[in-house]
Amino acid sequence: MSKKTPLAVRGTQDIFGAEAEAFAFVVETFERVRRLYRFRRAEFPVIERTEVFARSLGETTDVVSKEMYSFEDRGGEQLTLRPEFTAGIARAFLTNGWQQHAPLKVATHGPLFRYERPQKGRYRQFHQIDAEIIGAAEPQADVELLAMADQLLRELGIAGVTLHLNTLGDAASREAWRAGLVDHFGAVKGDLSEESQERLEKNPLRILDSKDPRDRAFLADAPRIDDYLSDEARGFFEAVTSGLDAAGVKWVRAESLVRGLDYYRHTAFEFIPDEGSAAAQALGSQSTVLGGGRYDGLMESLGGPATPAVGWAAGIERLAMLVGERGDTKADAVIVVENDDRLADAVGLLGKLRSAGFSAELVASGSPRKRFDKAKRIDAHALVSFTVTEEGSPLRVMGDGSERHTAVDSLVLTGS
Repeated sequence: MSKKTPLAVRGTQDIFGAEAEAFAFVVETFERVRRLYRFRRAEFPVIERTEVFARSLGETTDVVSKEMYSFEDRGGEQLTLRPEFTAGIARAFLTNGWQQHAPLKVATHGPLFRYERPQKGRYRQFHQIDAEIIGAAEPQADVELLAMADQLLRELGIAGVTLHLNTLGDAASREAWRAGLVDHFGAVKGDLSEESQERLEKNPLRILDSKDPRDRAFLADAPRIDDYLSDEARGFFEAVTSGLDAAGVKWVRAESLVRGLDYYRHTAFEFIPDEGSAAAQALGSQSTVLGGGRYDGLMESLGGPATPAVGWAAGIERLAMLVGERGDTKADAVIVVENDDRLADAVGLLGKLRSAGFSAELVASGSPRKRFDKAKRIDAHALVSFTVTEEGSPLRVMGDGSERHTAVDSLVLTGS
């Protein structure tokens, strides 16, 4: 009885070739930029106790109620594969006593898991880069993170993307705005979409970013956060925008940009492709490239003291789509063994080249007569052949087709 080859789990992917190179380029660029901004690298568990996400994201959110991969382990604990980074980072900050490092600038990347309908650029197992500043209440922390995100996108070569920025105010401003929205949308509840009618009771701010035509008819006259901002909240937002101007980060005001969870305060932001740009065409309707905000109330929801914090995250797969295909890098040298008696010499040269910082590949299998042609098909700056006829010196074929003999030590020491 024949057995079928098992398929990959729906919503997962195997990444290889040019796509894998683009993925690696995103991660390498992120690592380089986070060092420029002095963010400390950290690693976090892929699994957490389910309560970490239930308490931080809210029991009624779609992520908790519909999208999390949760299970009971053999010890009877309720565990969840992380659907996002922030809650786990907040848990680590509290349980490890990282308050001593505040303000803590921390960055990480890795896989996340959500049970949702797979679509272009979105998977059930996906990967994100993430940056957070914990323990900093000043607007400059927001500016620092946004400048870092802006530089990252520029160094990835992603053009045609603009920072969309809004303020949610402080706790008092947000609560007053929330009450105003409930009154406004409550008066027309029967005309709203079913989803917005449900949101009216749980997260009325989310109605503002609804794309349903039934809701959009009532958005233009909806109360604006600016009408409820305290002087302190208004000053905070002005400090963020003036800081971005000073840092040379371009931005536009997006009054409908919100965060539904109560612990989000002040700054909310998304980097969104400009209409008609190559980035917009590549991503389609899933347009946000990078997003985040200030979450000053999160630590309290996890039982910790009030701790200001701000952060952002971006999907690596989606960024990789925007940087385009990146082929394998050209090798510095390819070494071909046409005389098996010279294999040890070739292996020795291979090790010396790599130790000196040169990338090198060895061709020493198959028919000796066909190895040279095989080696020539490898994209490399130079080809070194250990032949039958030469005594003690390899034959080096330059990238331009010229040939000369040279000693192995000379080849490595001069890099020529």
